[in-house]
Amino acid sequence: MELPKTFHFGEHYLTASIALGIAKGSVKGILSADYLKKIEESNLRVQNIVAKGDTVYGINTGFGPLCNTKISKEDTKILQSNILQSHSVGVGKPISKVLAKLMLILKIHALAKGYSGIAVATINRMLWHLEHDAIPVVPSQGSVGASGDLAPLSHLFLPLIGLGKVNYNGETITTEQLFKKTGLQPLELGPKEGLALINGTQFIAAHGVMVLQKLQYCLRHADIIGAMMLEGLQGSMRPFHEELHALRPFKGNQHVAGRIRTLLQGSEILEDHIDCERVQDPYSLRCMPQVHGASRNTWLHLKELLEVELNSVTDNPVIINDELTISGGNFHGQPLAMALDYAALAASELGSISDRRIYLALEGNSPGVPKLLMEDTGINSGYMILQYTTAALASENKSLCFPASADSIPTSLGQEDHVSMGSISGRKALQIIENVEKILAIELLTAAQAFEFRKPLKSGIVLDEIHKFIRTKVSFADSDRVFADDIEKGIETIQKGEIIALVEKTMTAKNLQWNTPYLEEFETY
Repeated sequence: MELPKTFHFGEHYLTASIALGIAKGSVKGILSADYLKKIEESNLRVQNIVAKGDTVYGINTGFGPLCNTKISKEDTKILQSNILQSHSVGVGKPISKVLAKLMLILKIHALAKGYSGIAVATINRMLWHLEHDAIPVVPSQGSVGASGDLAPLSHLFLPLIGLGKVNYNGETITTEQLFKKTGLQPLELGPKEGLALINGTQFIAAHGVMVLQKLQYCLRHADIIGAMMLEGLQGSMRPFHEELHALRPFKGNQHVAGRIRTLLQGSEILEDHIDCERVQDPYSLRCMPQVHGASRNTWLHLKELLEVELNSVTDNPVIINDELTISGGNFHGQPLAMALDYAALAASELGSISDRRIYLALEGNSPGVPKLLMEDTGINSGYMILQYTTAALASENKSLCFPASADSIPTSLGQEDHVSMGSISGRKALQIIENVEKILAIELLTAAQAFEFRKPLKSGIVLDEIHKFIRTKVSFADSDRVFADDIEKGIETIQKGEIIALVEKTMTAKNLQWNTPYLEEFETY
């Protein structure tokens, strides 16, 4: 899907790919005059509330358990500055710069809808940080996903008032140093602005964006590498027949089966053993459409929920119009927390079945493929110990699969008595996916090694091109060596998406089409 060159915050429909495009600089995010006017009108409504003296949560009251404490008109501005400072209690390693940048992008989009009472000057300063790549440093731990992501969002916006740290021109500096370099001055936040900045789910949602992208890469790689392993072990094509999957028509199952059929088109290896006596393959080969497909369906579920969240107003209170201000719970992270836990499980299962295929390749039960994927074993251990690593990673993922959203610890003296823990869901999902990337990299190496023993027979055009490419990175192993070096090259190949790019390039050059009706749903985000 081609991305737009410009995106209007608050006005246009935001997707994960557009958010990533803005973060990478390939899409320019702007505010239209109409939506600047909406922001001004919402801010004016807050000023009117303060002027009239009506008691409205977060505008002229304290926060959380202090919601019944009235704040004087004179102190409302001090309140907003104090809330950023008091809620900046994050700990742990900082999140990546791209995640912090995504948080900023998602927050600008939500505030620009004109229901939050933010001042134009404040949102313009946020845009300045985005455009000049001066991205605040945000600790990874401290959010319970209750009033959204209070602690990480507080750190994200400390620089607005001259505090905190930023990543700028390749180094981490204090905001004070940034101001000296740029001539900026701290902002004085008006009523409700501090609360509007720190209430919301942008930490959780930013992780959701990254999960969506990285998990899709894993899903694509799993199909491609699984197809290569099927060829290397002379697996059967029958379990991928379209007629079979029409009888159990889950979208993900049909999509994966169609992709594998496409990848194996024209394979001499398949033709060579079409009449063999083997009745059926182990599940890790035979059930790829069912297992990979279930993870695909989970990814699609996350995509649908995430897009709703990316285009929502999630702070509190929400300024509906001149007469109506509502203190509700749009900031609660539960909708994404549960979906991210589900995505974590889906990712873990990809790694689990990949590990099983690796183990299968080492057994030596496939004709022509030696035990441990090496002819001269005994003096050589072959690929034996690589599976130890995938076993460790798969087991680690299982231990990370406990759903964070199943837990809740009351906070704010009981005012926030049920919290989502969605920030932990997002962090765990990314950790699991990073482990799966490593498992798939090792399967790529073992599948390429098994594939070698099918020569001089050729596979389909696409898989043969992939095998040639892998051999430019990692050579065939006829004796033991430091396999960690091979694994690192495999991980780099997976993370860069080089195989995915090669597949698309080859299919375009050979005028091939994916044999699936669900291409747009599963391959765009």
